Amino acid sequence: MTVTQESAVLPNGLSIEEAKAEAARAYELDRAHVFHSWSAQEELSPMTITAAQGSYVWDGHGNRLLDFSCQLVNTNIGHQHPKVVGAIAEQAAKLCTVAPQYANAARSEAARLIAERTPGELNKVFFTNGGADAVEHAVRMARLHTGRYKVLSRYRAYHGGTETAINLTGDPRRWPNDHGNAGVVHFFGPFLYRSQFHATTEAEETERALAYLDQLIRLEGPSTIAAIILESIPGTAGIMVPPPGYMAGVREICDRYGIVFIADEVMAGFGRSGKWFSIDHFDVVPDLLTFAKGVNSGYVPLGGVAISPAIYETFAHRAYPGGLTYSGHPLATAAAVATINAMEEEGMVDNAAKIGAEVIGPGLAELAAKHRSVGEVRGAGVFWAVELVADQETREPLAPYGGSSPAMNAVIAACKAGGLLPFANFNRIHVVPPCNVSADEVREGLAILDKALDVADEHAS
Repeated sequence: MTVTQESAVLPNGLSIEEAKAEAARAYELDRAHVFHSWSAQEELSPMTITAAQGSYVWDGHGNRLLDFSCQLVNTNIGHQHPKVVGAIAEQAAKLCTVAPQYANAARSEAARLIAERTPGELNKVFFTNGGADAVEHAVRMARLHTGRYKVLSRYRAYHGGTETAINLTGDPRRWPNDHGNAGVVHFFGPFLYRSQFHATTEAEETERALAYLDQLIRLEGPSTIAAIILESIPGTAGIMVPPPGYMAGVREICDRYGIVFIADEVMAGFGRSGKWFSIDHFDVVPDLLTFAKGVNSGYVPLGGVAISPAIYETFAHRAYPGGLTYSGHPLATAAAVATINAMEEEGMVDNAAKIGAEVIGPGLAELAAKHRSVGEVRGAGVFWAVELVADQETREPLAPYGGSSPAMNAVIAACKAGGLLPFANFNRIHVVPPCNVSADEVREGLAILDKALDVADEHAS
């Protein structure tokens, strides 16, 4: 890998040599003591990150990489934004922590700013520590509100790693923790490229997916189903933008059967798809909306649930049986206030929409036309997936569902060697830069990806 840092000093003030020494020590301690997520521990060799600024990170060898992953698709305003860093420091000097039963200015203002941007009348906000526990509490609210237990969620979805959330998840990470007793029923959602409904158009996919969902509900028993949870645009599972009419159809089905509609906006929210919330693309108002990640760009852990008036009334005079020590933590909510204000003041949501429409979308279309390994590109805003295939005609994926392959490993390695940090899952490379990424940075990243796809083409027919 080539060092692309122009000076010998990183953005955090460390020299390259100091950063390398710090990284070596961090790696040594990591391997001695840190237990990593989703990993076979003895098979890991994690990259060490020593510095970050804007759309870039620096690894332990001093190499600068363009962060097209936003880490876990959460640094929506990029790294080290001075307004957010300053707000955290200012809040720490004023009030570092306070128990959630007390009102505090940071939490109150964060709730106001979030409620101003949620669709419809989702004007009450319950704060959590992250996305998974936001989903846990949304499901709990739905079950208590309806008096029912089952929850429907789609295959090819991710909702978190805690007990209920992982069972709701519709990808293979669920399997080791799924004992069939969580009250979850999975169903197929729309995904025209790999349609389960033998559809050839978006209209057919919508019509058949909705008819199937309605039949599933009638066979399961509408009176047994508390909620349907959907990522407004599925993220980790593949960024499959729902076809026109689908989300409105789900809303109508939920209304017909008295089912709570939960929109999971943990990854898709806060500008990621070119709107404040991705559900806004479909003119649909859910009953509950979960969020995290982009609410404060991941600078301090924070998530939450935005709540409709009807569900709020269930707990107006009945205690809600749930809470967290750090619900609405001042440092986290101060970071959220600063993030939302910075996004508004600097036009980041509009920038995400423009970059997606004018740079990422057309750029990926050019790559798809050029490379035989690209089966499909899809997305919105700064939220895109490149589906890699071994054969465009059969659509055989370049890596199996639920796994990787030497071909995908080679593509990822080529991205990193070129100075690009990608987000990859199974047979896909996701293009998910910050909402305030520049057009030039995107073009830089797409040029690196172009060369990496030459490697993918070697494995495609």
